[in-house]
Amino acid sequence: MNNKEQQLGIELTPETLETYSNLAVIAHSKNEFIVDFISALPGRKRAPVKARVIITPENAKNLLNALQQNIQRYEEQFGTINNQNLNVNPINIFGKGEA
Repeated sequence: MNNKEQQLGIELTPETLETYSNLAVIAHSKNEFIVDFISALPGRKRAPVKARVIITPENAKNLLNALQQNIQRYEEQFGTINNQNLNVNPINIFGKGEA
């Protein structure tokens, strides 16, 4: 395979660029991982799901590895991310974490 066959053009639409999420809910089944990206705003009782991404277990693991690498690079450049002050309550809407 040559380099031209390996390249993939990535397209961002205006709707994609406007998506904001400050909370993610993750569930899984045997064949897929479901990630709901949510925008939770202070003082609101409801938080809309902005995007739902369903991926294979293999791609979920690839995403995990890519996030770990990028967090490491980020912390090397900007310093350690302090997540001790985050007020996050895990949400488990699928019972035992399975869809």
